[in-house]
Amino acid sequence: PAATSEGWSWMVAPYLWASSVSTDLRDDAPPAGGDTEFTDIISKIDMALQLHVEGQGERFGVFGDITFLSLSDNATHPNSTSSSSLDVSMIELAGVWNVEPSRYDGLDFFAGLRRLGTDASIRIDPTNPSIPTFEPGVDIGLTDFMVGARYNAALSERWGVSFRLDGSTGDTEGAVNASALLRYSPGKGSWVLGYRYMDVELGEGDRSLDLTLSGPVFAYAFAF
Repeated sequence: PAATSEGWSWMVAPYLWASSVSTDLRDDAPPAGGDTEFTDIISKIDMALQLHVEGQGERFGVFGDITFLSLSDNATHPNSTSSSSLDVSMIELAGVWNVEPSRYDGLDFFAGLRRLGTDASIRIDPTNPSIPTFEPGVDIGLTDFMVGARYNAALSERWGVSFRLDGSTGDTEGAVNASALLRYSPGKGSWVLGYRYMDVELGEGDRSLDLTLSGPVFAYAFAF
């Protein structure tokens, strides 16, 4: 995005993260007995809301990012049927230090908080009526401390690339997030196309959920 020479520059970027979602829910509690896994049981996206807002000064900036995904699925298995739903919310708030004096250019470091909320529910109905219905689930909200780095580079007057890598830990058992983006800036705003990957492991009592999201990102960044 274009930056003003004085004051702060702001960017608002609604985006679509067309991710594939991999879920791995483990349950050690009765009546499952032992370690029961439900892998990739949810696959259909019902709703997605994603927005990135960022402000940059001469050497420091701030950004906020919100992601909400709602998924559900029904499936038939050899010995059972299942219905499942998954709501994922993620809010990031961070401060940015621009190592290079130019805004949105060169190397940035950032640190802040990532809030993750997950509500996953699964109902397993065995075809054998003597086996009871099983309904494992996870409903938690967790906060991590996040640190990371970005690198922005201009390829030409209108084209540029951006790379981001960060990790967070705290209430979760760890999260890793990475992205590579190509941007085209015909004016003050920018079209953005790229790829993003995120893996996070959440735990609550005897249950844990390993959530992996990966896929292309499409966005338009309004700059002012």
